[in-house]
Amino acid sequence: MSSATAALQQAIYAALSGDAALRAALGADDRIHDHAPRGAAFPYVAFASFSARDWSTGDTEGEEHTLVLHVWSREQGMRETETIAAAIRAVLHDAALALDGHRLVNLRHVATEIRREPDGLATRGIIRLRAVTEPA
Repeated sequence: MSSATAALQQAIYAALSGDAALRAALGADDRIHDHAPRGAAFPYVAFASFSARDWSTGDTEGEEHTLVLHVWSREQGMRETETIAAAIRAVLHDAALALDGHRLVNLRHVATEIRREPDGLATRGIIRLRAVTEPA
């Protein structure tokens, strides 16, 4: 059985990769990365961080996960980043994803921040999600 974090990441990747609106906003199917390769084409989405903590009760095991996705764009302005971030939220907020060996209790969008990077060329969207899982 995989860890809940790994199962959650796989399910999120599958959901994002399978969404036509997000693929259209990204302009290609292969722009969702666990780790963006050097020279990755813009725009793209990358998994930035995951954390998990015990969320067990007296009789039920569980974990609370915090996930961060980054959207990277080099278009002028923030519109492209905002469009992609909105598509991600539409796919993931309250999604009923199937996890290998675990059950997703809930998945919620917590916050989105969009900012111009110091290089003046890139815009980054920071999307924070919270999930609760329990063993299947």
